[in-house]
Amino acid sequence: MDHFKDKIAIVTGGASGIGQALCEELGQREALVVVADLDGEGARRAASRITENGGRASAAHVDVTQAADVQRLVDETVSRHNRLDLMFNNAGVTICGEVRDLELSHWKRMLDVNLWGVIHGTQAAYRVMVEQGFGHIINTASLDGLMPMPMATPYTAAKHAVVGLSTALRLEADKLGVRVSVACPGAVQTGVLDTATYVGVKREDAIEEMVSGFKMMDAAVCARSILRGVERNKAIVLDGAVHNRLFWWLYRICPNLFNRLMQVGVSEIRKHRIES
Repeated sequence: MDHFKDKIAIVTGGASGIGQALCEELGQREALVVVADLDGEGARRAASRITENGGRASAAHVDVTQAADVQRLVDETVSRHNRLDLMFNNAGVTICGEVRDLELSHWKRMLDVNLWGVIHGTQAAYRVMVEQGFGHIINTASLDGLMPMPMATPYTAAKHAVVGLSTALRLEADKLGVRVSVACPGAVQTGVLDTATYVGVKREDAIEEMVSGFKMMDAAVCARSILRGVERNKAIVLDGAVHNRLFWWLYRICPNLFNRLMQVGVSEIRKHRIES
């Protein structure tokens, strides 16, 4: 039997990117998926595609920056299905630019979505799962949550916090029957860079420098890798790309060399800096 068959799963940020790929893969594995997103219409389209392909899915409009929204989502799901098996706190946004060019509003946006959104989802789902004695929370961080990524410092800060939140909670939750994992994918072909906020640098210049020389992973491949890690109850789930594992290894084993490589990248992006 597939590990996900008949499981009740909520996926935030489920209307696009990795979230959508997770929803579709869960649907194929006979889970019942709640596609939750700020883009309510996008969530409905994603849910419809799953049901058209023989899966089970419903859509929900949710703003993860609002604790009440997320709590309502969890409460309604549990009321309808009597349990919650899987909570994927996946919604996220991206920013690129030097800290000297950023406003506090940029920091607030990154932390509201990428950190507080995860906190809201974790808090709401964890209480339910502790009470029922089972469940698995999967928080989407990033490879940038395991090592520093200059020119995206607010994003990196939020993702590091998500890794810390998840790995610490995993230890608390273990004897209570609840599993906690954190997904740390690298560069994935999701369109997130196209919709990211760019400050002090042109979008096309930043993207060219950030992904130059690397093939971005397909979102469906990434989703399957994440679900494989969930099935194995891994604490930290990478996306399977060899170069991402090498980067993480390099940062831990030889941080000075890693830092020099990152500083080269900063210099290249800085060539395109737009003076305010």
